[in-house]
Amino acid sequence: MATTTRWSNRFSFLMVGIGAAVGLGNLWRFPFQAGENGGSAFVLVYLLCIVGIVYPVLIGELAVGRHMGLSAVGSTKEMSRNAGRSPWWGLVGGIGAFATYMVLCIYGVISGRVLAFAVAGFSGGYIEGAMPAIYGTPLRQFFWQSLFMAITVAIVLRGLHKGIEWFSRIAMPAFFMILALLASYSLSVGNAEAALEYLLSPRFGELTPQVMLAAFGQAFFSVVVGGAAMLTFGAFMDKKANIAYDGLVIATSDTIVAMVAGLMIFPIVFQFSLDPAMGMGLIFSTMPLSFLQMPAGSLVGGLFFSLAALGALTSSIAMLMLAAVVVEEQIKLPRKTAVLALGAIAWTVGAISVFFPHLNEEIDFFSGQVMMPIGGILIAVFAGWVAPQEVMRTELPELNETLFCAWRFIVRYMAPILVGGVLILGVSARF
Repeated sequence: MATTTRWSNRFSFLMVGIGAAVGLGNLWRFPFQAGENGGSAFVLVYLLCIVGIVYPVLIGELAVGRHMGLSAVGSTKEMSRNAGRSPWWGLVGGIGAFATYMVLCIYGVISGRVLAFAVAGFSGGYIEGAMPAIYGTPLRQFFWQSLFMAITVAIVLRGLHKGIEWFSRIAMPAFFMILALLASYSLSVGNAEAALEYLLSPRFGELTPQVMLAAFGQAFFSVVVGGAAMLTFGAFMDKKANIAYDGLVIATSDTIVAMVAGLMIFPIVFQFSLDPAMGMGLIFSTMPLSFLQMPAGSLVGGLFFSLAALGALTSSIAMLMLAAVVVEEQIKLPRKTAVLALGAIAWTVGAISVFFPHLNEEIDFFSGQVMMPIGGILIAVFAGWVAPQEVMRTELPELNETLFCAWRFIVRYMAPILVGGVLILGVSARF
């Protein structure tokens, strides 16, 4: 049975959708991926992928979810059954939902660290050459991971309207205000010219297969395409909502945040002669040292990591909500019971990975670079080949005939082939 629950209004849906897409993938992963992969060469491929591949798959997910009004699993299973296809196509939604839930299991660890660094910034806890004292031991890391997961569960327990929508309506405007403030500050006190040249000046000689692989992977990871979140969000959309336009707002907002995050971080990187290609240590190891040397550095550091914590929370509540909707529908557990059980499992896996960091790395690779690309391929194939053409045409009336044909060509051919290439290259590079 289709859900009768709907988003309270369009603003709430957009704030939740943008919040799900905007998270640590933009503020943490995008800058270090750009730094490791040649700056502007990476950015160019990233933008092309968002426009040409990710956005079409995104609106396909929303369309399928809205038409069926079920969970990610239920929507794909029932639509395929209605089309005379095997209900095993429900695995399309199941694989995406499982991949997203696996990300949640380790998301609390890195997000707890972000939360701790925010508190350390405001309290003057950054120490040159050392981890902030409040995060310096495994037990303290366990505490911050537990705190972050407890906040996530508490918000989702309040439900769609009083919990997830309410928090997103407050958190996302605050997020954009802090982001704009920090980017303006960074461009004024840092080396803005070098940052702009690094991110935007064309360097086509650096367009290697590795750079293209990284950019495609980041684009799908950032907008959570293939993770079944947008399938689920579509189920709560009003039938009169403009999917093509709302999907464009979400994809564009996510891309703007990623670019502004680069303009927030790289002026400081070049001002203090840091290595933009140093990877994940960029924001946790070197940025706090830079804050120590800046005017009002503790305040700036606290705001910087508070921004990241807000983005992490809006993403984590979407991940937990997605999993809870699937479990409630498919296993018939009450929603609150599903939230508590799934939250407890994610917390347990994350807690174990605090003491065994190698587990964290393996889950990150398997979920982000294997499962999510597979999910992206499958949802593109599903939207293009399994979902009846007349159904998708009805759900996407905003696209004229030419645009609809272009969309259908992309999800049927281009997206599966290109994402499949990313998957193969990523796995072969790993092994």
